[in-house]
Amino acid sequence: MTLQLSRDLVWQAIEKELFAIIGMATASQEVRTVGIVYAVRDRKFYIGTGKETWKARHISANPYVSMTIPIARRVPLMPWIKIPQATITFSGMARIIPATEAPRALLEAVFRHMADDREMVANSCLIEVTPHGEFVTYGIGIPLMQMRFPEQARGRAPVA
Repeated sequence: MTLQLSRDLVWQAIEKELFAIIGMATASQEVRTVGIVYAVRDRKFYIGTGKETWKARHISANPYVSMTIPIARRVPLMPWIKIPQATITFSGMARIIPATEAPRALLEAVFRHMADDREMVANSCLIEVTPHGEFVTYGIGIPLMQMRFPEQARGRAPVA
């Protein structure tokens, strides 16, 4: 049985986190993943990177991406007990935005204190990811002990 979750519940979980893994394909269709730090604005993800990085090159060539957000779960007072991380996974479309064209508030959200470094901003871009379809989740919106049962821990929620 797959839980039908509300999109608001999933977005709340996403907005509490800042780390994700983004998957993309190279020009020769080899799949690559990389860990990233993100900011969310208007239900879109923003990732800062250099203009010349392989992430920016691959996404420019192929805007189809996937993202997975791991969410640590622990047993209170017994952190040594290993629990699988909860996850939120989705597909999306990405686009590259030159950092010099991004609004100041977005630069501050993504680059934090480095947003004032003009040289760094001039050599950077933002990757904007717009999710589509459904969020596929594991361990979201359920009690910790229920995560032991995959059939009870899996969920889905519409993105839009």
